[in-house]
Amino acid sequence: MSQKQHITDVRMAGATGGVHAVHRAGWTAGERGAERGRPAAPGRRTLLRGVFLGGAAVVTGVQITGCSTSPPSGAAPESTERPAATASPGKRVLLAYFSRPGENYYYGGRTNLETGNTEVLARMISERIECDVHRVEAVDPYPDDYEETVARNAREQDSDARPAIANLPSSIGRYDTVLLGSPIWNVAVPMIMSTFTERFDFRGKTVFPFTTYAMSGLGTTERDYAASCPGATIGEGLAVRGEEVEDAGAAAGAWLRRIGLLRE
Repeated sequence: MSQKQHITDVRMAGATGGVHAVHRAGWTAGERGAERGRPAAPGRRTLLRGVFLGGAAVVTGVQITGCSTSPPSGAAPESTERPAATASPGKRVLLAYFSRPGENYYYGGRTNLETGNTEVLARMISERIECDVHRVEAVDPYPDDYEETVARNAREQDSDARPAIANLPSSIGRYDTVLLGSPIWNVAVPMIMSTFTERFDFRGKTVFPFTTYAMSGLGTTERDYAASCPGATIGEGLAVRGEEVEDAGAAAGAWLRRIGLLRE
């Protein structure tokens, strides 16, 4: 396989977004399990082609609703070491995320998810801390079909597109800390996250990214948000492998303690 073909094949690894309304936290573990799809048998397409939409975790006026383990198998979540960036006690926290359900990568094959991997991780995080939660929704929803989403993401990355968001908050000014969640698509955050971050003034805020992925961990997340959130401090990120997100509670809790949001 040529290098060019390899790059094309991995374009959609990690896609786990979605297009539902803003949710209130309080999701239960039972809800998470019931909503997950069963894996489909691997098809003829190559493993590298499949990983674009798989999803994974790596550690490095619209209403916004309030929100209040065992370690994963296989590759453990990784952490980017940024100990200086921690959230201060008493600060207001916003958790904003994009997630895609539908057909996703799953260990070389495909599975249909009623709830995207990134949403599962966002729920875990929001259950553990005091925060407001906002789900980013596209005006033009991403297809359920895996290959169609791969192709759309490729077009958006190639054209440096800013996909329209259906439910932008009027302001994030009252928040001191912002958790930004998304899948990793072709090594980067989906372009719709740039639409979100470029809409607001992040000066003086601390941003902590969290992602779900198939191969690339946090990918270029730190660089992406440093560019689109000028004046913000980019803290340690969390990256979780999509296939292992149901077991990521311990990793999420440990990450939240390291960044100063969970004090037990």
